[in-house]
Amino acid sequence: MIPSADAAITRDDKALILAYDHGLEHGPVDFEDVPESTDPETVFDIATHDAVTALAVQKGIAEGYYPSYEDDVELLLKLNGTSNLWMGEPNSAVNCSVDYAAELGAKAIGFTVYGGSNHEIEMVEEFREAQEAAREHDMSVVMWSYPRGQGLKNDTSAGTIAYASRLGLELGADITKVKYPGSAEAMQWACESAAGSKVVMSGGSKTSDRDFLSTVETAMRAGASGLAVGRNVFQRENPTELLDALEAVIFEEKTADEALGLMPSTNNGRATASDD
Repeated sequence: MIPSADAAITRDDKALILAYDHGLEHGPVDFEDVPESTDPETVFDIATHDAVTALAVQKGIAEGYYPSYEDDVELLLKLNGTSNLWMGEPNSAVNCSVDYAAELGAKAIGFTVYGGSNHEIEMVEEFREAQEAAREHDMSVVMWSYPRGQGLKNDTSAGTIAYASRLGLELGADITKVKYPGSAEAMQWACESAAGSKVVMSGGSKTSDRDFLSTVETAMRAGASGLAVGRNVFQRENPTELLDALEAVIFEEKTADEALGLMPSTNNGRATASDD
């Protein structure tokens, strides 16, 4: 990592990355609850919210839609990714070069590394090439650090997530995205293990407003620098309300309960925990 190399995609040293690489990684099933989210323009519109510090998409989405939003959205180009149709040992195809990401106007690159996979060595070597090329373009580097593979029994244990965050530091990421390890203590260890580099929590599957905001609050108080979230935003009928609440928790250090007060639809009973 290089101090301040992430400045283009952070605000006050914190990040709220809106991830929209799900169409490749998971398939159209992730858009079924809110069909409008199938259209990338819908999510680009969401990403213009002041809380969003960057939007992470794959090459084809960036080519087709980013030119209309370049003044309002910071682009984080996800360089690798593999469909959910793939059934082998965890691996991720490199789908875009750093040079082309720069041509498209990206301020940062994203790269998945599956530590523990039988393909870890080749993925780390691919990350090395991307990371060094990104430095030549003054682009931020974000690692999706997801330990996974046939030899790994628990991919969200405290020790595994701490190792995941350390991989980001050791390999040169400015920001490392990890799964939530289940407790404040485990999240604190993961953040401390990353030393001076930033750790952001993965948003994961959609949960209730209260549960999600409470987890984000816990992660932030444990030392996280923010969030990289997709489904918990774009699968909601009113994503702007949730982004208002996330802005309060991440950038203003509000509690989850205080942030919930900024969500009228939750407070008037139209979007309770059971509805989510």
